[in-house]
Amino acid sequence: MMTRQRLARSTILGGMIMIPTLTSAIAAKSVRAAEVSGEARTTPAAAPAGHVNKAAKTVDGAHEDIAVFGRGSTRQMTSITRSMMQQSVPGTSPLKVLNQLPGVMYQSADPFGGYEYSSQIFMRGFGQSQLGFTLDDIPLGDQQFNNYNGLGVTRSIISDNIGGVDVSQGAGAIDVASTSNLGGAIQIHSIDPSHTRGGTVSQTFGSNAAKRTFVRLESGDLNAAGTRFYVSYARTDMNLWKGGGYNYSDQVNAKLIQPLANGSSLKAFFDWSSTQQFDYQDMTMGYLHSIGPKLSNYYPNYAAAYNAARGIFSPSIAATYDPADASYYAGTANRVDYLGGLTLDENLTDRLNWKTTLYGHADNGYSTWTSPYMPSPNGAPLSQRLQTPQIARGGFETAFTYKIARHTLNAGVWYEYGTFNEGRYFSQAPLLGQGTLGNPTSGFPSSQIFAHPWQESFSSNTFVFHLQDTYRVTDTLTVNAGFKSMILNAGNNVPTQDPSLPQAAQGRLEASNAFLPQVSANWRFLPHNELFFDVSHNMRGFPEDGYQTNMVATPWAAQQNVFQSTKNALKPETDWVYEGGYRYTTPLVSALASLYRINFSNRLQMTYGGQNISPTPVVQNVGSVTANGAEASITVRPLKGLSIYNSFSYNHSSYDQNVASGGVLYQTQGKQIPNYPQFMYKGSISYHIGKLSAHVDGTYLSSRQLTYTNDLHVPGYFLANFGTRYDFGSVGPLKGLSASFNIYNLANKTYIATTNEAGNNFINNGFNYFLMGAPRQFFGTISANF
Repeated sequence: MMTRQRLARSTILGGMIMIPTLTSAIAAKSVRAAEVSGEARTTPAAAPAGHVNKAAKTVDGAHEDIAVFGRGSTRQMTSITRSMMQQSVPGTSPLKVLNQLPGVMYQSADPFGGYEYSSQIFMRGFGQSQLGFTLDDIPLGDQQFNNYNGLGVTRSIISDNIGGVDVSQGAGAIDVASTSNLGGAIQIHSIDPSHTRGGTVSQTFGSNAAKRTFVRLESGDLNAAGTRFYVSYARTDMNLWKGGGYNYSDQVNAKLIQPLANGSSLKAFFDWSSTQQFDYQDMTMGYLHSIGPKLSNYYPNYAAAYNAARGIFSPSIAATYDPADASYYAGTANRVDYLGGLTLDENLTDRLNWKTTLYGHADNGYSTWTSPYMPSPNGAPLSQRLQTPQIARGGFETAFTYKIARHTLNAGVWYEYGTFNEGRYFSQAPLLGQGTLGNPTSGFPSSQIFAHPWQESFSSNTFVFHLQDTYRVTDTLTVNAGFKSMILNAGNNVPTQDPSLPQAAQGRLEASNAFLPQVSANWRFLPHNELFFDVSHNMRGFPEDGYQTNMVATPWAAQQNVFQSTKNALKPETDWVYEGGYRYTTPLVSALASLYRINFSNRLQMTYGGQNISPTPVVQNVGSVTANGAEASITVRPLKGLSIYNSFSYNHSSYDQNVASGGVLYQTQGKQIPNYPQFMYKGSISYHIGKLSAHVDGTYLSSRQLTYTNDLHVPGYFLANFGTRYDFGSVGPLKGLSASFNIYNLANKTYIATTNEAGNNFINNGFNYFLMGAPRQFFGTISANF
């Protein structure tokens, strides 16, 4: 029996990969730290070009704002503050909080944003597999579900430990560790341990029997040098809002800071997570109109799933156009992850800084999906399909920053070696009356495995060099210019492959570019007034997957002869991003307006046909895409404690050519790209008076296209949320006691959230999938510091 405990044991090596390095590094540096007189405090390294020291730049009252607009940055930067994170229900994904920013769209079928299969974020038309993500400089890789080189944000850090999130909507900085950021970049920062011994405890209850517990213990300063750490734990357990099943997770974070001489520091971060998630059933327009938004899988009703596999359906499902795929017994995802990072931030001189990060990540788990298309050998008309993804990766980033005159020079390299392994199996289901499949998250008996259709293994080497100079031409004009060189070499082998199935290609591919430039500038032409512009050239490496389990466009999904004939001529996706804008920042008003254009070349798209449980993939180069857009945001603080935020976004992203597929020429030229709205509005009002605070936020999305030819779309909607918090202050031994209450989907709006989670189709063929958003939900939290 493969259980969670076995999964944890099988990946414990991943959690230990940083321990020897961490131990030796601390021992070597502790002597120097002891030389620091008085209370040592860490200072940040010289900020890379184009970045902003937000702690120094935040205007008065901005701690109440929805976001900080990146004053002084040479590109469009927006930052979510810690106080903004705290307005959401504890455990909410930081990506969901980013949904309030201009140009950003986040969707999820659950209210927390923790259900990874449905998690979907877009910025200016780019999806999550085309953006960059880091945590404390550690690359988080592709954020697609079941990805091949990264870790989902919610599994990488407990939301209570996030100190802030920096978002570049246009193009990420040159030094962001990512091989996928054709679009922007999202950089998450963890909080540092406190100088004071103590801790935090919070308990959340809410709709769908939701329960969440969080504990963080702070060591405080352990010596005169300021050595300190924290250890935290979070447990989340909630039922699905429709159907049977639940989402459950355990997570541990730890962070250590060792201050060193001359304002240097050594920081270590560790994350362990174990998640079990039941799936919401994918919807189509046909199912939505005939059954309604609460269509769900059969779990835990095994008899209903068994009969459905025999062709015996309930009247409502039998009346649909495809009753066999309306519901399955269950689908689940089970993952155990370890992530570790160690960062040395060394001020070698008063002008020269050296920063190095070592990291490692191990992922192990399995996913299940009960299939009515593969009968069991014992005669049962269904079986349990299993997939066993495994990721192991490690690498380092190192960079030098040198200040001379009005120049800040920054040069560095990033290297990563990673492996991705995955197999598919089928496990026998019991005959009706002789047991049930039970809870798919509790493991599966290996003795019941009767088929192993395929096994694939990928390995990759990533090397990126960057060089940039930030030139402060005058006190009001700053120019940043630089480039990066990228080499990503990846390949696979397929030791097991059923010859009766579509064959995955085998071989190696290299995506490389020696010169990917970026130029940006900021001009403060009047007090409080800035103009900025940014031009960048970007490239994305080829996604790794031979059997389309992560729903990305990958060359390895082609037949072997096609792969061999095209691999030398195949070009990776690239783009040119142009943006310019204006900022206005005063204690009363913060405003941002920007225009952008994107020329996207060699866009690879994955198209699908057939049932969602067994889609037929086709990878195609659909040519180029042109995007033009505008964004505007304004925050007004008319009264003390009152903040009013509004943002507007417009995006027109369309294909430049028609596309031929399967002998059919599809009219895609001039058509809007799927899944992303042309118009978005975001608004928020927050008020703080004394110990009481409250906020209301709302989001409007226009309609989104479901197909490449735009012959099917989902309607737009407006969604509002409410939250309030009361701080009681010190109560007895507690240093701080607070109570908060949140309502998600205030008006109980029925709406479509995630779209095309199983891939896009050219036309409306009945298999255009989406997921419904959660109805109104209530959550209450009690928090205390001690």
